[in-house]
Amino acid sequence: MILETIKSRDDLLQLDAQQEKILCEEIRSFLVQNVSRTGGHLASNLGIVELTVAIQKVFDTSRDRLVFDVGHQCYVHKILTGRMEQFDTLRQLGGLSGFPKPCESVHDAFIAGHASNAVSAAYGMAKARTLAGDDYQVIALLGDGALTGGLAYEGLNNVGASREPMIVILNDNGMSITPNVGAIARYLKKARLNPDYLEFKLRYRAATGKTKLGRALYSITHRLKARFRQILLGTTIFENLGFTYLGPVDGHDSQMIASVLRAATALHEPVLVHVITQKGKGYAPSENNPSDYHGVGVFDPETGIVTDRAAVDFSAVFGQTLCEFAKSDSRICVLTAAMQHGAGLNGFAQTYPERFFDVGIAEEHAVSMAAGLAKQGMLPVLAIYSTFLQRGFDQLLHDIALQQLHVVFAVDRAGLVGADGETHHGMFDVGFLRQIPGMTVFCPSNFAELRQMLQKALFEVKGPVAIRYPRGAEGSFQAVEEKTLLRSGSDLTVVCYGTQCNAVLEAAEEAAGLGISAEVLKLGRIAPLDCADIFESVRKTRRILIAEECSDRGCLADEIFSKLAANRISASCRKVNLGRGFVTHGSVGKLLHGCRLDAPGILGEMQEVLQNEK
Repeated sequence: MILETIKSRDDLLQLDAQQEKILCEEIRSFLVQNVSRTGGHLASNLGIVELTVAIQKVFDTSRDRLVFDVGHQCYVHKILTGRMEQFDTLRQLGGLSGFPKPCESVHDAFIAGHASNAVSAAYGMAKARTLAGDDYQVIALLGDGALTGGLAYEGLNNVGASREPMIVILNDNGMSITPNVGAIARYLKKARLNPDYLEFKLRYRAATGKTKLGRALYSITHRLKARFRQILLGTTIFENLGFTYLGPVDGHDSQMIASVLRAATALHEPVLVHVITQKGKGYAPSENNPSDYHGVGVFDPETGIVTDRAAVDFSAVFGQTLCEFAKSDSRICVLTAAMQHGAGLNGFAQTYPERFFDVGIAEEHAVSMAAGLAKQGMLPVLAIYSTFLQRGFDQLLHDIALQQLHVVFAVDRAGLVGADGETHHGMFDVGFLRQIPGMTVFCPSNFAELRQMLQKALFEVKGPVAIRYPRGAEGSFQAVEEKTLLRSGSDLTVVCYGTQCNAVLEAAEEAAGLGISAEVLKLGRIAPLDCADIFESVRKTRRILIAEECSDRGCLADEIFSKLAANRISASCRKVNLGRGFVTHGSVGKLLHGCRLDAPGILGEMQEVLQNEK
């Protein structure tokens, strides 16, 4: 296999055109076989194979800075930068991250788990290079809808105006960026990418740049050429923003891509290279259904059938329930930020297309649009992942909370999400949602409670309201409990919310066998907080343990402890949560165990509360 011989960039540079084609086929086969065992982002990486090979040939990513956007398209990059033998650990605890990670390799320039920020980050790197007098290339690689986010355009606008030399590569695997305007357009676009033309252009620029008269001649001919092209083709948005536009390029021709990238580097100005790729290329199941293989679980590589998918999860139940409510209330409309499939909204989008809005990777816009819908009497529901809602915090505070508009936030992927790791764990929303004035936050512990709380959020609660629920299926606790008390006890009070109650109840049962009587309280609503039942319990037990699958910063426990002190209720207080840092990638079970938030860990915390008083 050629792939097994690629240990460094030097090895890659020795390959001829035919060997490169074989290498790309081998990389695709390697991706399918390995991702089928670990799960991961398959379709986007299958589509970027030739482009990544070309990038690695033209640039030395150990020094040149390659910033991904979005980072899940970095698998081929990792394979070609010395990490192929670690791919069986992809997204596993202690193994390779599914995203670029500078602490993992010098070839990874920047962490990139969310979208649309690469141009801004790359521009900062390019400016740092210029200010320091260094000599290296800076490349921002955009793909998978990164240009649907407004931040990307803020960066493009600033870079174009600055004239700072850097390259933006647009990996276009489905978006319509520039219209095809007939045979002349196709011919001229092809001519602009002809290697002979590009070489002549560079020689001409170099020759005319030696004298004042030459520079004036170049300026005149450049303006004439630009005007001629504008008459025949119009201009692209990128040229209007100050970029030299090269494209579109066949994204599955590594030789052509490499030629264009070399030309882009030699221009020493902002350049956008537009590359057309096919998402999922080379693997039929992924080609036919790229959205299903965008982020895929363990699957059979021969058939493409996913083997670890839960039959029903919180997202699906949310989507089904919302469809039922929408039948009888035409005010209900749904927004999402490029997460129709992941948020369980396929059914709603098909049944009520006029009331469904996928705004792309534009979370801030989604929140403000929801505010406008609510202001005019609609019932907007924004289905959004916890970590993506972080981007809309200002709009949530300013556009919604300030006017107390009734918008329902379905906060998906709350808590640990597993293999996607630090960039995607929903561990901060508890802190930032609860500090917003007038915000109601529900935390269902099972599917039945999710249905009930969605009904309350839509038709009973006023103002902004969030329902936060985890990725995956419900646990063994499936009752709908209006009361807070789940289990009576006398030795200590254990407080929890959401699906964390499953581990707490299991721990309490095991504790009973050890002679420890734990009283378990489950909160269905964590904002506004009602502490009456907690006060009553702690006055009896004089000990309290609070278990939360969230960051220690802004956790519920601190507020409860403060209220206990303010009400002069003396108690031995202890909390267990995800800590003050970020949590790495790995299976949810292993991560919970490491944070002592599984049943054995919580049991250990209970025992320590009691032992500390002896």
